[in-house]
Amino acid sequence: MKNGRACIQLHRMLSQIKLTKFNASLKSLPGNELCDAVSLFSGCGGSDLGLRAAGIRAVWANDANESACELYEAVTGTKKIIQHGDIAKMSNFPKAELLVGCYPCQGYSQGGRRNEDDAINYLYQHFDRALRKILPRAFIVENVDGMRFSHNEHLLRAQLTRFRSAGYTVNWRVLDAKDYGLAQDRKRLFIVGIRSSERKRFSFPAETHGPGRENPYINIKDRIWALRKAPKNSYNEEPFHWYYLSRNRRREWNQQSTCIVAHWRHVGLHPDSPPLRKLGTDRWAFTEERFARRFSYLECAALQGFPDPSAFSVRTVEERFRAIGNAVPPPLFANVATALVGQLADWRITLPFCDNRCSPAV
Repeated sequence: MKNGRACIQLHRMLSQIKLTKFNASLKSLPGNELCDAVSLFSGCGGSDLGLRAAGIRAVWANDANESACELYEAVTGTKKIIQHGDIAKMSNFPKAELLVGCYPCQGYSQGGRRNEDDAINYLYQHFDRALRKILPRAFIVENVDGMRFSHNEHLLRAQLTRFRSAGYTVNWRVLDAKDYGLAQDRKRLFIVGIRSSERKRFSFPAETHGPGRENPYINIKDRIWALRKAPKNSYNEEPFHWYYLSRNRRREWNQQSTCIVAHWRHVGLHPDSPPLRKLGTDRWAFTEERFARRFSYLECAALQGFPDPSAFSVRTVEERFRAIGNAVPPPLFANVATALVGQLADWRITLPFCDNRCSPAV
């Protein structure tokens, strides 16, 4: 039994080392990048930090939300990369070998409006427009897994059809963040396309964490124990309303957190809060009368895999929560981007734009 515990502790230590290496890779010197990328619907930079860890530099980014753009600069440490504005009004994009995008998903998110006619559901058309203009060697799209469900499946099929007709061999899969070293249950759908002339179909990276895999799951304690004494005003202190208690939002220290969401009122319960018991359909209550709180924005950023949660230092606390919850976890995106780099291993040799990074696409 002792040997079993020792093995688990060793695996967790190795996973921490891997996270440290991931963080260190984000500090690589400019000029060492394998290729350039254009990033759309970039939010606070989760996808672009993942690209950086894979050796890819985002040379141009865009988001329609002003607070997300300001947070992007604070979190990524870059200036003048992200452009604030409506993508529908943009027609010129830099040349790049890779295009990435995480377009908003509220129309078909399980935690969103779930309205299939919502105009926000069709922002993929602007990604497709940029794809046809830039003609990168490959692209990566990330979105919620609700897109694959039967009532939204037509939206997924429409995207796959558009991307294939643009000249790309496309593959898609739902990945769970906990299977790739994050302490969070978070399923997301990835679409990866490689230019058809390459005669390659992207293969998704194998899961690295969980039973029977290289490493055990990372738990909440592994990630946020040092952040448990949350500063005042770093979390939502409103009463726990009926909707909040319509489900069990609490996990133990040795488990993975529920999905980190964008609305700070709905963020998960901290493990030090009393347990919940089920009273009936969509009705839960605390088992003890003692202090309970939601996760802080710092804890949410750590659970999302951001290397420096304190970098979320600008804008209001509510805006920080929104940006963190809407972001793609950087290590998860890095896994996909690294696999893509590995499968197109001759980036430096065959990519024509590396020395002409910011000229407008024709």
